[in-house]
Amino acid sequence: MSQERIYQVLLGPHISEKATVLAEKHKQFVFRVRVDSNKLEIKKAIETLFNVKVASVNTTLTKGKNKRFGSSMGRRSDFKKAYVSLKEGFDLDFNSAAAE
Repeated sequence: MSQERIYQVLLGPHISEKATVLAEKHKQFVFRVRVDSNKLEIKKAIETLFNVKVASVNTTLTKGKNKRFGSSMGRRSDFKKAYVSLKEGFDLDFNSAAAE
């Protein structure tokens, strides 16, 4: 996988109540990723960018909802989430990564 593709796979962390509970209890972090990415690409991107070891990656494809904007109908875009479990002894801290 090229260095350019590594930076394109991850779109950012997915922050929610469920994601926060998973991070605290199970060392499992949630990221929004490109729809065309696979588990192997996600694993390599996380290990390269954050210098951690990944135990497993689970993905979900969330379909966009239909929404009404006044009299016209619209649709939110589909997105993919990756649930990343880290190996024992590794942790991610988004606050210190932003400061560097």
